[in-house]
Amino acid sequence: MAKEEIRFEDFLTNVTPDNLDFVSSTHAYVTKSGCTYKIEAAKSGHVLSYILPRSKKVLLNYVFRKNGMIVRIYGDFVNNYSDILETLPKGMADSIEKSPPCKRLNDLTKCNSRCKMGNIFELNGVEHKKCRYSCFMFDAKDENHAAISRFIESELSERISQ
Repeated sequence: MAKEEIRFEDFLTNVTPDNLDFVSSTHAYVTKSGCTYKIEAAKSGHVLSYILPRSKKVLLNYVFRKNGMIVRIYGDFVNNYSDILETLPKGMADSIEKSPPCKRLNDLTKCNSRCKMGNIFELNGVEHKKCRYSCFMFDAKDENHAAISRFIESELSERISQ
């Protein structure tokens, strides 16, 4: 039995009104820039992933949690636009600082052998070695929308230029 395809419009029915414009404008921007998307059912709602076909790597996900929607950005090229980290709202910077360290960066025998490894970057003058799957996970809320958009635009621009 084939899985039923979940449409973007169906995904939007789970998005709160205060995030609708943000999600819709981000969707328009990344798809216009060449990303494809995939929506999958998950325990706490749908997961929407955007992929740049040339690299076949996920750029970002929208994930639903008990406390609301989260945006996970895979900042593979964060060091090419690291100045943006210093402009993040305090809550977003705190989220990065509280995220778990990358186990594989410290010991290759730790974590899953297929793990791509985390990110090494500076934030507020401190070097961080963070897990790529959790370091850039931000609450999708109004005060973060502009900073998240800049982050996505910067990462996507870097990926396109590679």
